[in-house]
Amino acid sequence: MTFEHQLKQHFGFDVFKEGQEEVVRSIMEGQSAVAIFPTGAGKSLCYQLPAVLLPRMTLVVSPLLSLMKDQLDFLKAKNIEAARLDSTLSRDEYAQIIEDAKSDKLKILMISVERFKNERFRHHIHQMRIGLLVVDEAHCISEWGHNFRPEYLKLPEYKKEFGIANVLLLTATATKEVQADMCEKFGVPAENVVSTGFYRNNLFLKVTPTRESEKLAQLNARINEDVCAPTIVYVTRQQTAEDVSEYLANRQVRAAAYHAGMPSDDREHVQNMFMAGDLHCVVATIAFGMGIDKDDIRRVFHYDLPKSIEGYSQEIGRAGRDGELALCEVLANRDGMHVLENFVHGDTPTKKAICNLLGEIKLQEGEQWHVRLTSLSRRLDIRTLPFKTLLIYLDQEGIIRPKYSYFDSYYFTYNHDKEQIIEQFDGERQTFVNAIFDHCNSKRLWTYIDVNGIVKNYACDRHRVIAAIEYFNQQGWLDLQSKQAVEVYDVLDKSFEVQELGGKIFNKFSDKERHEIARIHALLDLFESDTCLNNRLAAYFGELRREASCGHCSVCTSGKADIIHTTTLTSLDELDPQELVASFRDEAGDQWSPINAAKFLCGIFTPGLTGIKVKDIDNHGILEQYPFVSVLKWLESSLSE
Repeated sequence: MTFEHQLKQHFGFDVFKEGQEEVVRSIMEGQSAVAIFPTGAGKSLCYQLPAVLLPRMTLVVSPLLSLMKDQLDFLKAKNIEAARLDSTLSRDEYAQIIEDAKSDKLKILMISVERFKNERFRHHIHQMRIGLLVVDEAHCISEWGHNFRPEYLKLPEYKKEFGIANVLLLTATATKEVQADMCEKFGVPAENVVSTGFYRNNLFLKVTPTRESEKLAQLNARINEDVCAPTIVYVTRQQTAEDVSEYLANRQVRAAAYHAGMPSDDREHVQNMFMAGDLHCVVATIAFGMGIDKDDIRRVFHYDLPKSIEGYSQEIGRAGRDGELALCEVLANRDGMHVLENFVHGDTPTKKAICNLLGEIKLQEGEQWHVRLTSLSRRLDIRTLPFKTLLIYLDQEGIIRPKYSYFDSYYFTYNHDKEQIIEQFDGERQTFVNAIFDHCNSKRLWTYIDVNGIVKNYACDRHRVIAAIEYFNQQGWLDLQSKQAVEVYDVLDKSFEVQELGGKIFNKFSDKERHEIARIHALLDLFESDTCLNNRLAAYFGELRREASCGHCSVCTSGKADIIHTTTLTSLDELDPQELVASFRDEAGDQWSPINAAKFLCGIFTPGLTGIKVKDIDNHGILEQYPFVSVLKWLESSLSE
């Protein structure tokens, strides 16, 4: 039976979209592959069809819950056995999915990359037969990609550790540099990269210079040209999403906000309403839309500037998936440019923070280092993502090597009496189970397990303890919970000089910072282009087109856009720094420093600042439109006088 027959039988499609069959064939021939298709061009089918045909389960790594949800709904509608593991599952649901995966009942299992570090999941995955690892949004593995995630760097090691033969990498946005990086890390031959191009002839790309004071009215007027047309409005900040959606709703537009600060149930409700057509407009931060399988989105507006060309390409790619005409319009000015740059500055740890971490490693007793990421990130005042990147840099320098992770706390409630559980075993196994319960401490609601005490006093390894309590949980004898993940690293080298290595690592972050800020300016260069926007966008991703004019962008139809600052800012020299930082100085305690004061005034959040509830302090974010570097220099000069 041909692949087209299989496609019709399992999915009801008559023909493959461009590039799909080529990728499917590579996978079915036992090779790894890369699929680089525009958003909405059918990347998911490249793994879904092989998953049905392959004898072993396909494991899919996706970065967001919404990616999993829509794909899972589609698969279930086609009667394909698929499931996802996430924090919303009940104990029984989680246990059933794990059992189905181990007994070959599932064709597809979807997880987040963080799941690989979960001690409980790692116990089970060794018992699953996995034939293909699929990495969605695979550009996240490249440090030079637009959405780098340090956890993705471990995926090649996980593939090897769990004996998974082949990998399929999926992305909609990858420059030639990022493509090469992806292939190198996973060992995919260049001839197995299938890229169908980035040009979309049904999207009208429009850049409209708009004064900041006029954007709300302009957006409302645009939406009311066809008030029921499915529309996404992208904004930078959560509060902007709330404000703009409220403005539109007050003018009879069926609009709602969507951002990471909302409860997950509320986000899912908004998504479901939009998918069903009961909501016409979603005002969202960039999290919305990833994996959303809605083919009739007619308009994508960027109320604020996108963060990069790659981000812009992904976001406009959610429009017009049905092939019909769709409008993608940017309401552009330079007023928000420094806000985007300040987001980047917030991800750069100080040299002092890096050196503090190196000092802790150098003083570490023994050859292992146990790290609680969240608490250490907060104490060092480094955001979680750059903190993980810092650990990757230290791994690359040969200072530390990740070993494994475990949960610091296991606790449960009894569904059966302890004696009944013990009676299920005999001989040495019963003695071992007795030892487990001897090292439990029951409190009012929960019973806590002293895993380390069991390992030490019974002279067994940790894996056996975890396997036993997981078995009790699977049998329904108790309800098991775990929390407080701890990462364990081998310390390989303590001979480094703290300031020297700290400076080297800080320079790497500074290089990355410059690279990210250059992305913002490259985006503005694109929007101010005097040549075809569609051609410039395609060329950025390495696709060359012969036509000088596309006929469906604002440059080709009405000429170059001039993007200017539309809000006049008061000179910093006319402001009183002592007055602006007075409340912050009173509340900051040991978090006081000129650099933290600059972050406070520019609205940049870091773990140390969130700990003192900076949002509630007078003048927080009052200088968010100013460049962080300028504010910092101004404060350092003014406060030292």
